[in-house]
Amino acid sequence: MNHLTPKQIVEQLDRYVIGQADAKRAVAVAIRNRWQRQQLTGEMAGEVYPKNIIMSGPTGVGKTEIARRLAKLTDAPFVKVEASKFTEVGYHGRDVESMVRDLLDQAVTMVRAEHAEQVAVKAKEAAAERLVDLLLPGSTKPEPRPSTTGGYVSTESSGERREQVREKLREQLDAGTLDDREVELNVSNKPHASVMFANMGIDQMDPQMSDMLERMIPEQNSRRRTTVSQARHILTEQETEKLLDQDKVTAEAIERTEQGGIIFLDEIDKIAVSGGSGGGTSGGGGSPDVSRQGVQRDLLPIVEGTNVTTRSGVVKTDHILFIAAGAFHATAVSDLMPELQGRFPIRVELSPLGENDFVRILTEPGNALPKQQKALLKVEGLDVVFEDSGIRAVAQIAAKANATLENIGARRLMTIIEKVFEQINFDAPEMAQRGETTVTIDEAFVKEQVQAIAEDKDLSRFVL
Repeated sequence: MNHLTPKQIVEQLDRYVIGQADAKRAVAVAIRNRWQRQQLTGEMAGEVYPKNIIMSGPTGVGKTEIARRLAKLTDAPFVKVEASKFTEVGYHGRDVESMVRDLLDQAVTMVRAEHAEQVAVKAKEAAAERLVDLLLPGSTKPEPRPSTTGGYVSTESSGERREQVREKLREQLDAGTLDDREVELNVSNKPHASVMFANMGIDQMDPQMSDMLERMIPEQNSRRRTTVSQARHILTEQETEKLLDQDKVTAEAIERTEQGGIIFLDEIDKIAVSGGSGGGTSGGGGSPDVSRQGVQRDLLPIVEGTNVTTRSGVVKTDHILFIAAGAFHATAVSDLMPELQGRFPIRVELSPLGENDFVRILTEPGNALPKQQKALLKVEGLDVVFEDSGIRAVAQIAAKANATLENIGARRLMTIIEKVFEQINFDAPEMAQRGETTVTIDEAFVKEQVQAIAEDKDLSRFVL
């Protein structure tokens, strides 16, 4: 984990998320708290629990982006799950432990990629040797054969010539001159049970049962004819798999999940019971309130800290960081079960975004929408120039649309930008052919594309 200070974390988040200083400070402190705990020894290290966070605020103000960017900054396993999905099947909803299994899968992928990088050189060398064998059939030790002079050619002499040919092939492979040649190789494929039995809900099945099903599925081997370039990639993957210590990868992934994992629980307001502090039961046994309470009860031990059995081993959730988020329009944080509320000690309210915030979102981040459009149209040979008035016009229309229609925050910007560039994206190839190389986006252009729709309330509901 990167040992960033809270200030450094906030500075990094500022590059991608506009405003919401309180939320950034809260998550920065929570991440630093993890590092502090890891410096402790003995019993105290196990007693310090994560600073779980609940973020409340309207949609599109940066809740998900803060959590996602935070995971990238800390190089931590991260999964985003919608709490509302746990209400879709049955009284207790979907198996809440599945999110911990998903988190471990993410960690395994991360650790495997890191270990694969460490053995990359050996894997490439081994793959190259196998490619030479495929290009030079009969690579077994040659038998002595009669010479044209009546004697026998020694095995050593034949072996030397063969090694010379192999060396030339290696040089050609390194130079890429053989990339288009075809070779035939064996490819093995073992289907995953999670794919084959997806409709049966295998993610809710006992991990041991899932593992048993996968062992029962036979490995499928096939001969494939492919180019040397593609074969190099396939063989490198196979050699990498041989060099990896799977037990070590799994053990490290479990450790990283337990000590650095982040689970983002979105739409947690959807499982709150309005006006009940998560407590009383309203309605009959099949009422939505009862289902929501069941999901909260299932979530509670996961957030408090428990052992979750996975196909790779047991994962302790005591120190996994949980970040929950919700709009809380019809409910409040206090409508969650008191026990569940207590496991989220940090609560942050994110503020709605206004016109000035939209201007900053359109200009400051490295992945801002105007910069994306500029890069995409550059491929077509068009240079897009954004005037300040054009940026301001987009921000004004977005703010107005959010005020008069449903407030969807910064997501409104994408809809408007797409409408502004709809005709340009359609005509771009022909414009470049006609020699039109520059497109200027100013206030007049934006209003020409969007204003008529924005002023028609009925139409804007469908378009914007």
